[in-house]
Amino acid sequence: MEKYYCAGIEGIHSAALKIIEFGRFDKIWIFKGELGAGKTTVIKEIAEILGIKDRVNSPTFSLVNEYKSAEGEIFYHFDFYRIEEPEEVLEIGLDEYLDSGRLCWIEWAEKIAEFIPSDFMHVQIDVDGSGGRIITLNRVINGEKDG
Repeated sequence: MEKYYCAGIEGIHSAALKIIEFGRFDKIWIFKGELGAGKTTVIKEIAEILGIKDRVNSPTFSLVNEYKSAEGEIFYHFDFYRIEEPEEVLEIGLDEYLDSGRLCWIEWAEKIAEFIPSDFMHVQIDVDGSGGRIITLNRVINGEKDG
């Protein structure tokens, strides 16, 4: 487990670099935090660092966005906030995305927990009393936090 503190928007770049380094061997990254905690903002910064030129925004209504880097690498970004029944994700072919070997960023994964693989990186973003962000990184292996 690793923890980082991000006092404001100016610290997002540094936090994103740390997340990328921590998750360099993981293909599925789960982002958790309250509404407005900054999950999509962090993902936008990660995407920019990884060379994605597409407009990155939350796929709240489409459920999934596909992005391509300048080198042609494909990334998937999911937002399951509006999911009412977990089985809805089967209609978009979630298994194929998760098994693609491509980097998958998932917001609101707790709504579809039964369909999430047992190995992933967990990024928890919490807002403190001064509006800063506490970012906690964990690797989950076989459904158990490593560390």
